Amino acid sequence: MIDLEKLKNVDVRTVDIDTLVDIRDVKLDRSLSKPERMKSFVEQIKNPYCFRHGDTVVKISFADTDRTLEDCLEEYVRMF
Repeated sequence: MIDLEKLKNVDVRTVDIDTLVDIRDVKLDRSLSKPERMKSFVEQIKNPYCFRHGDTVVKISFADTDRTLEDCLEEYVRMF
């Protein structure tokens, strides 16, 4: 079982970049159902909270809200 709290708490200042998956290496199969794609993504990325893009460590977090990413992006696009 994946310990999401442990994954979420990775410190980007001390993490060994060589242990992180480069997001550019993750391949999504659009023919899979949404739950299957999500499972495949997590299996490939290993840590959905902390990964890398080339030599850059990326750490993401999520607000405790009912708003979806799509809602936030739509609001952002409407601002411009």
